[in-house]
Order: sequence, then C-alpha cells, then structure tokens
Amino acid sequence: MSRTYINERRSLWRRAKPYLAVFDPPLMIIILMLLSTSLLTLYSASIGIPGKIEDHLRNMLLCFFVMWVAANVTPQMMMRIAVPAYTVSVLLLVAVALFGTIKLGARRWLHIGVIDIQPSEFLKIATPLMLAWFFQQNAGALRWKSFAVAAVLLLVPVYLIARQPDLGTALLVVAAGFTVIFLAGLSWKVMAGLFLVVACYLPIAWSHLHDYQRDRVMMLIDPTKDPLGKGFHIIQSIIAIGSGGMTGKGWTHGTQAHLEFVPERTTDFIFAVYSEEFGLVGNLILMLMYLLLVGRGLMIAANAPSFFTRLLAGAITMIFFTYAFVNMGMVSGILPVVGVPLPFLSYGGTALLTLGVASGILMSIQRHRKLVQT
Repeated sequence: MSRTYINERRSLWRRAKPYLAVFDPPLMIIILMLLSTSLLTLYSASIGIPGKIEDHLRNMLLCFFVMWVAANVTPQMMMRIAVPAYTVSVLLLVAVALFGTIKLGARRWLHIGVIDIQPSEFLKIATPLMLAWFFQQNAGALRWKSFAVAAVLLLVPVYLIARQPDLGTALLVVAAGFTVIFLAGLSWKVMAGLFLVVACYLPIAWSHLHDYQRDRVMMLIDPTKDPLGKGFHIIQSIIAIGSGGMTGKGWTHGTQAHLEFVPERTTDFIFAVYSEEFGLVGNLILMLMYLLLVGRGLMIAANAPSFFTRLLAGAITMIFFTYAFVNMGMVSGILPVVGVPLPFLSYGGTALLTLGVASGILMSIQRHRKLVQT
C-alpha cells in the first residue's frame, strides 16, 4: 500500500471527522445493530414483495441524515423552536380533522401539494419538546396550576389524534408527555388520584370506542372465540413466535411468514417473523439491544446539564421503551393490537424518520452537555 494512498485516506478521515463527531458512539453502535437486524429480518419477511429492501435502505439513509441534522441543533435552538413546532403541529391536526384524507377508515393524513403527510407523527417530538420548554420557563415556581396547564398542553393533541382514530400514536404521545410531567415533579399522590380517575372512566371510554377497537380488546382476552375471523391474525402471530423454539427455524426458513399467515409481516408484526426464525435466543439478544438503547438514553438524561434537556431526554427514552414494549406485547398477545411499529426494525419511512430525529436530539444533548448553562 503506497504512502500516497495512506495519506489520502488520513486526509479524508480528517475532513469527515468533524461531521461524524456529532454522533454519540455508544448510541450509534446500538442503532446500527438494530438496523442491521432490521435488514436481515426484513429481507426474509419481504421475500416475494419487490422493492421493500430498496425502500428500507433509502429510509435508513434519510434516518441518518435527519439524525445528523438534529444532532447539530443546540438545546438553546430546541427551546426557541419548541412553541412554533407545537403550535404548527396542532394546527395541522385541526386541519386533518376538518379536511384530511381518509384511508382505511381513518382520517389521519393531510394532502399538501403532491404528498400526504401524517401530522400526528410530528407530535411525538413536538409535545415533549413543548412541555419541557414550559417547565423550564416555570422551573422556579412550579405549582399545581403549572401541572394543570401542562396536562392541557398534552391532552389537546392526544384528543385530536385519538379521534382520527389512531390510538397507537396517541399512546406514544401520552407516554412521552406524561414522562415530562412526571419528571418535572408530579407527586405520587396526584399520580394515584389520576390512576383512580382513569380506572373509573374506563367503562365510559368503552362505550366511545369504535367497534373494531372493542373487537381488539375482546380478542386479547380470548382470540379463539373467532379463530378464523377477528382472532386469526393474533393466533397466527402467537403460533409463529412459539414455533421458533429455543434457536429458531433459521434465517429465511420461517413458514408462518412465508406462507402469509402472519399479517403485516414487514411492519407491525415483524417481531413474529424475527421470533420464528431466531427463536428465544434471538429474542433475548433483541431485548438486550433495546435495554442498551433505553439505558443509554437514561444515562444521557441523567447527565443532562439543564432542567429542559433532562426532561426532553427522559421523554425520548420513554418513546423508545413504549415503542418496543407495546409492539412486542401486542404481537405476543398480551396487549391489544394497535398500530405501533417495532423501533428501528419495522419497515416504514415516517416512523424511522421520527426515531432518527429523536436519536439526534439525544446525541445533541450529550454533545452539548458542557455548553448548556443550568
């Protein structure tokens, strides 16, 4: 190898290093491990479905790009854009409610120009960003009124999202927003009171659910009541997970997925495909990766230098946890089926971009931890 070639490689690395320095190495390694697992699983799940891998690779590149952009945004800039981002996102939700596009029985999309956007995805980031900004502004005088205002800021987008209906996204926004409120100092007594209120409201909420939402809850209790109808998908998913055994059937050798018994096998139910092919051992490895992801997020939150960044990092970490817990729970039959993808594994551009932005924000908080004044 010539000296000229070595010098050129070193020069290229020196030019690229400032741009790559924004990435947090531990967090980046975990994300790369998950995305590599995603490519393997999606390749198997999409056999017979042309274009999926190519689209996923494109989405991954876009994910890294928005991650890099978000990692370069300082916490001070995040505070400045918090209110406009939240306001615009809520207004877009109102626009969806008034004249949004209906697909598959849900009004979730807004047609702008030549594309359809799903504004509810923006609220996964905009809501905790707004709440963290609000508590930062009132950090010196937090009273019960402050938490009441925060609750309103959270409930407005949650209500607009839930009525689309999109309970999966609403759940993620609730998890992220409530984490900010809890970390801001909400007392355990108030939390216990809220739990009782929610428990008392459940019978009323049941009467307001759509028929298909009630069916999902009933199928959670006993999917065998309608094994060839409403319970078919969850039964097949459980069969796929169980048939994987200890070490799985092997990559690309899953029968339930390839014979098209598993529904949405490239998106919401990709965990069933993974479990069938890699078994219990593979599941434990995957769960370890998610634990490392959540653990790194909690570490960044613990070391964050300001009230705002601690709240925001904690909320983003809760988003990662909720994504993984809800998806694995619904595919395994221990939670009702909702539209929540498996983070960094499921096929889907919008969710992957949202996760990229969230990861970039964590990297920015970690990178600027010595630059932010408390």
